Amino acid sequence: MNVLILGSGQLARMMALAGVPLGIEVSAVDVSNHKVVNPLDKKRLDIHLETAIEAADAISVEFEHIPEALLEQVNRSGKLMPSSESIAAGADRVKEKALLDKLNIANCPYVIVDDIAQLDQAVATLGETLIIKASRDGYDGYGQWRLSSKEQLPEIKQALAELDLKKVPLVVEKMLTFEREVSLVGARGKNGQLALYPLVENLHHQGQLHTCVAPAPAITPALTAQAQNIFTALVNELNYIGVLAVEFFQMGDTLLVNEIAPRVHNSGHWSMQGADTCQFENHLRAICELPLGSTEVIAPSVMLNVIGCDLPSKDMLSVARTHLHGYMKTPRAKRKMGHINITAHNYAELGESMQKLQKWLPNSYFPTLNSEALRLLQIK
Repeated sequence: MNVLILGSGQLARMMALAGVPLGIEVSAVDVSNHKVVNPLDKKRLDIHLETAIEAADAISVEFEHIPEALLEQVNRSGKLMPSSESIAAGADRVKEKALLDKLNIANCPYVIVDDIAQLDQAVATLGETLIIKASRDGYDGYGQWRLSSKEQLPEIKQALAELDLKKVPLVVEKMLTFEREVSLVGARGKNGQLALYPLVENLHHQGQLHTCVAPAPAITPALTAQAQNIFTALVNELNYIGVLAVEFFQMGDTLLVNEIAPRVHNSGHWSMQGADTCQFENHLRAICELPLGSTEVIAPSVMLNVIGCDLPSKDMLSVARTHLHGYMKTPRAKRKMGHINITAHNYAELGESMQKLQKWLPNSYFPTLNSEALRLLQIK
């Protein structure tokens, strides 16, 4: 089978690697120039986009911010999975909020702002501590502004003054005090079959995911059921095909949806070593109409993102059950260069391995490793 992925970054690369044992050939589209490339080495393939679309058995995406003209062109083929509506729900926060509200899914209190003057009313409605998000093209902390008191409002207004808010409105959310962020990654097949991974806990720094612990410690059956019910409602409403990630804020016994991602997701990378079937293989299985694989956890896992620096020394692989995944990129600030998966028999053993890895992982690039992550693992 042939699969075409819109986007040629590390997610397309990992889907291509997962496809090899299944006999699925994956090619990718560089969305900046519409050239078809090999997702492993990024070399251009001698095939035009139109021909690649025609030759593909299935087409999918590695991220949701696909140029509209390209998405429309691919959508006309009838091979795009998940659907363009699903991709739009993840790409546009206004549409995402409308979807959540339609399904009565709890999320952060918010207002939509398409004029700077409306920010005063947003403060009056939601309070002085707000997070202001561009409705499109914002991720990893980009396209976001934080208001901690109304005295900052003139500064925020000045920063937003040149934006076309009629074209790209703002979603202004009340900044909530939550216990932690957790996420659920799952797959849905064309026949409605579901394969759900466990809830995982995510640790962020400056708006980017740095560490993921799977399964999340101290998750109750009630929280799992709540997350799975929300996931199921979303995928059924969208008639979704493929892998979907749902990020939640936990507030006591309640989960609020932070955002959805209609694709394979950073918080599912642990599944490459920690689950029976990884998220990349299950995404390919879903869009190629193959039975979904088991999501059973093989071992507790930690995923560490390598961000903004060269890959660490491969001497780190001397620590048992440590796996390095490099993305073949040139370092720059906030750029994801790879990730490290660590598995163990239990959380305590994971903590021991992470302490050993500190020798090769400087705190300046792994700021959650020495504090939050180790503290989190010591609760078990």
